[in-house]
Amino acid sequence: MKIYTGTGDSGKTSLFSGERIAKNDDRIEAYGTIDELNSIIGAIAAALPSVSEAEAVKDKIFRIQSDLFRVGAMLATTADSTACAYLHPIGKKDFRWLEEQVDQIQLQLPELKAFILPGGHTSASWSHVARTVCRRSERRITALLGKNHLPEDSIICLLTYINRLSDFFFVLARYCNKLAGVEDQVLHK
Repeated sequence: MKIYTGTGDSGKTSLFSGERIAKNDDRIEAYGTIDELNSIIGAIAAALPSVSEAEAVKDKIFRIQSDLFRVGAMLATTADSTACAYLHPIGKKDFRWLEEQVDQIQLQLPELKAFILPGGHTSASWSHVARTVCRRSERRITALLGKNHLPEDSIICLLTYINRLSDFFFVLARYCNKLAGVEDQVLHK
């Protein structure tokens, strides 16, 4: 199978639901940012410290990466198209799972009493990058509100999921530093 098709050479691409749209369309920006985030998450997994606790983190990361493929598919599918039958939408159970993960990780961390600067261990640094790309993807998805690409309740579910995901990456960054024996860098006034 060839990787290149040549069908995008004129600045258009196909959605999962079949429509051809410009590569700079808000929807492409939204799911392109999700794809970027997914790649960064792969870098987190690759950079995790070599400790036994890292395997449980990798399992969480791989689930999130799978969820992000679902997010991208939702963003690339026009509401009411026949392709919707093939989607596995993100819903409350998915962002509730993220909330549980955040709570579990936070229980293993010292109380946060000051702002921390992004950095530390490589895996923590990548987690901070993921958090900021999460926030950008949230802005890109918000731009779709009111444009009738997706039902509003679907967009709200995606926004909630991405919002919780940025929280997850914040606590994951702190946890990665803890696993690596690196102190969080506190903001000095």
